[in-house]
Amino acid sequence: MSSGSPTVNLPNDGQSSNGGPIQAPRVVPLTCHGHSRPVTHLSFSPMLADDEYYLISACKDNNPMLRDGITGDWIGTFLGHKGAVWQARLSNDAALAATASADFSAKIWDTFTGECLQTLQHNHIVRAATFSPNPTHVATGGQEKKLRVYDLAHPETPMEIGAQTHTGTIKSIVWSDPNSILSASDDRKLRWWDTRSRELVSKFDVDELIGSCELSPEGNLISATAGKTVYFFNAQSRQLIKSISTAYEVSSVALHQQTMRFITGGSSDTWVRVYDYDTEAELDIYKGHHGSIWSVSFSPDGKLYATGSEDGTIKLWKYTNQPYGLWK
Repeated sequence: MSSGSPTVNLPNDGQSSNGGPIQAPRVVPLTCHGHSRPVTHLSFSPMLADDEYYLISACKDNNPMLRDGITGDWIGTFLGHKGAVWQARLSNDAALAATASADFSAKIWDTFTGECLQTLQHNHIVRAATFSPNPTHVATGGQEKKLRVYDLAHPETPMEIGAQTHTGTIKSIVWSDPNSILSASDDRKLRWWDTRSRELVSKFDVDELIGSCELSPEGNLISATAGKTVYFFNAQSRQLIKSISTAYEVSSVALHQQTMRFITGGSSDTWVRVYDYDTEAELDIYKGHHGSIWSVSFSPDGKLYATGSEDGTIKLWKYTNQPYGLWK
């Protein structure tokens, strides 16, 4: 690994720092109902206090939902979109939510009251939205093929980055530090931009259409999928650490950096797959969903992961050998 790469070394005792085993024991997942159509995206907040973090979900039923991250208990539904919601994210303090929708808008929400604070109107379907590290700005992208940055204090005058560069739908945006933003688009490219100069800093070509592109809970790793391949990048240096080819179409991937295992979901079947990062071997499969799995994500403490499916459900899977949450 290059200098400054994510810390992904397996502890000497074969257990993660949170007490989890190399492979967590098989347990019944928690199923979170409430959505009526396919769940398109899941995202956890950072840890806000001991045993406090949140989960937001995007869905084609137009209604993003906020949940307790540990128990999956429903907290509230953000009402106002008139089209499928493709992506939903929380600010680092979880006080705000951003959603990207097929109704040609992105919305900013107050997570305490559920009130829509701002509607950012676009000219086509919005597929991606994310906050800056300090939640004063939000970036959006979608089928307009434009990467926009909005100052939430003055949203009427967004800044476009990389005008006329993208030739495909922008599927995901990662804002890993204040001066660097990553766009992943259907022209099969990942592009890193300097937010100050608006100049292209680096780019990486993939062989298939982008499935997902996410920042790790630790903030040091970017995970992306395209076709049957998963990619792991150093978030600071923007260098590829490793790419792994699988036997299945992969929609989403998440790496557990302490146990060196990663999980995938995809359109090939309804199973969660667990792989060894070092050997690249498939270790196990977990059944429970009844549709393709579009989004997977580890919690900020690494003790569970969430999956969102075509079947309209979210499942929480324990990833520690200690009692946790509702698994007592």
